[in-house]
Amino acid sequence: MTHAATVDRVIPEGVDQIRGVAIVTGAARGIGAATVRRLSSDGWAIVALDRCADDAALGYELASEQDLQEMMDWCANPDLIFPVIADVRDQDALDRAVTIAVRKFGGLDAAVAVAGMMVGGPPLWEMSDAAYQLTIDVNLTGVWRLAKAAVPALLARPQPRHGRFVAVASAAAHHGMPRLAAYGAAKAGVAGLVRGLAADLAGSGVTANGVAPGPTSTTMLDVTAEIYGFANVENFAHNPLHSRLLQPDEIAAPIAWLCSRESSSLTGHVLPTDAGLTT
Repeated sequence: MTHAATVDRVIPEGVDQIRGVAIVTGAARGIGAATVRRLSSDGWAIVALDRCADDAALGYELASEQDLQEMMDWCANPDLIFPVIADVRDQDALDRAVTIAVRKFGGLDAAVAVAGMMVGGPPLWEMSDAAYQLTIDVNLTGVWRLAKAAVPALLARPQPRHGRFVAVASAAAHHGMPRLAAYGAAKAGVAGLVRGLAADLAGSGVTANGVAPGPTSTTMLDVTAEIYGFANVENFAHNPLHSRLLQPDEIAAPIAWLCSRESSSLTGHVLPTDAGLTT
């Protein structure tokens, strides 16, 4: 497994035939892993970044190096995936990860901010300073840090360029959830960040969009179920279109489309990928 400070992989044969080069955060499991798998199946070269370490401030296990490796094993083109262990709160590490993409794969065409975490339980006014700050730092500031690292590389591609910045927000950005106010605020911030970034990028050939998933079958949903005292995550399966949880692959599909050239008409939008929850 590779840390962001290490750049020692040889470009595999056929790399000049790739569809594009992407960096994906939160890549070891859940929506991030599904996104890497989907982009890989579409012919992308990918820098797959994850912290791969637990946080003492959280009451649940985060993804591991084994998770990251298993994700790669399931990919269509594992030789075109470069794993990086790094924290999205570390600007230097993100900068180095983007440098890996440029040096090993020739440039960068898409940056996908998936990394997130869940802290909840007490009402907002009883939340500790540390828990609040952690929620904002990972879920919102981590997206800004990826943009800070990746957008210059996206803009470095020659015209006509087709750069894409995609961030994962949440239905919680548009629909208040009890005991998750800070998480909702962070995700609402992601939506605002995407819209503002799109305005900054106007006319550059680089777009910025987001997706706002509804309840999706991931470890974070298990944590949310515990916060609410639900016996199982199926309690979340209530939406106008169908009574079931979403799967990570269902969120990865629109993310992959937003990374593609076919999405060129869309920028500054956050797609509600929530099966009708917020309609």
